[in-house]
Amino acid sequence: MLLQTPIISNLFFAFRTVAHRGVCISREHCSVLYKHAAPMGTTAKEEMNKFWSKNARLNRPMSPHITIYKWSVPMMMSITHRGTGVGLSGAISAFAVAALVLPDNYPYYLDLIHSLSVGPFLIGLAKFGIAFPVSYHTYNGIRHLCWDIGKGFKIPEVYRTGYTVIGLSIVTSIALTFL
Repeated sequence: MLLQTPIISNLFFAFRTVAHRGVCISREHCSVLYKHAAPMGTTAKEEMNKFWSKNARLNRPMSPHITIYKWSVPMMMSITHRGTGVGLSGAISAFAVAALVLPDNYPYYLDLIHSLSVGPFLIGLAKFGIAFPVSYHTYNGIRHLCWDIGKGFKIPEVYRTGYTVIGLSIVTSIALTFL
């Protein structure tokens, strides 16, 4: 056995003693860890009732809700950036799964779309619908990279770069639509 050598045995017992003392701290020192913990017998509903009654007793306001904020360009751009990121990730994932699962190859499905005869307006609208999220997310991502290096945090710059991102996204999307 490994513990039968005197050096290893002594090291093991010394480590165990130190570890044991670290775990067996007196209750007064550990009370910070469990002072605010809920007793095991309460339910979530009881805890929420205590929370709301305490807040009412102390006259604390509720946290602000999204309906009280004045909508601004940076707020909308942040929401749109997250939405385009989720949408693009979902679309790319769906396309990849479809490419793996569907039985035929790409030219077959391209011919299928051409056979629908949807017209140039709807095809252009679909191209714009694909190009806008890609270009918007790309330009706004560059804007965020500039923020990461500490540039453009002043309010006028935030609005100016926001309008620039929107304008460039629209122009790029229209250009890509006509390709």
